[in-house]
Amino acid sequence: MDTGNPALAVECPRCGLLTPRFLPYCKNCSFALWPDRATAGAAFEAWQHADPARALARPYDMELPAPPPREIVDYEERAHRLGIHLFPSSSYPFVICVGFLFLGLAAVPFSGVVRIVLLVLGLVVFLVGVIGWVVLEDVRMYEDVVSHDAPVPDAGHEVAGHPAEEQRH
Repeated sequence: MDTGNPALAVECPRCGLLTPRFLPYCKNCSFALWPDRATAGAAFEAWQHADPARALARPYDMELPAPPPREIVDYEERAHRLGIHLFPSSSYPFVICVGFLFLGLAAVPFSGVVRIVLLVLGLVVFLVGVIGWVVLEDVRMYEDVVSHDAPVPDAGHEVAGHPAEEQRH
């Protein structure tokens, strides 16, 4: 058996059409290419182990399969292109939930002082979570949209999309 030959398809000796090399019979005329199925399988394994590039080949293939494409998808860029707002990964929702926990515990009929302490603690934790998530995280995500250096408009430049000559009354 020639393991150096990389071809997976051979011409059938009887009909002359291309057929898979390691099947026991020709797919067109059923001519016996190998004495039995075990011999064809052993020949295929020997041929496959001769070269690592043949690892994905199957006995009924006519040519070596192409390696599967390794597609890498940037979901953040794709969402930005589609206009979808993705929230950044954040721990502030957990802080908000802890604030809700203390606010809920303030509704339990404890003594008045304990309920007021739980209410104040819950409000403070809740507000820290909301401010952190909405103000800090969102501003950090959209730094390119929110600029702190606002340009001063010149008299000769367009303002609100109107040319300078239309701005004079």
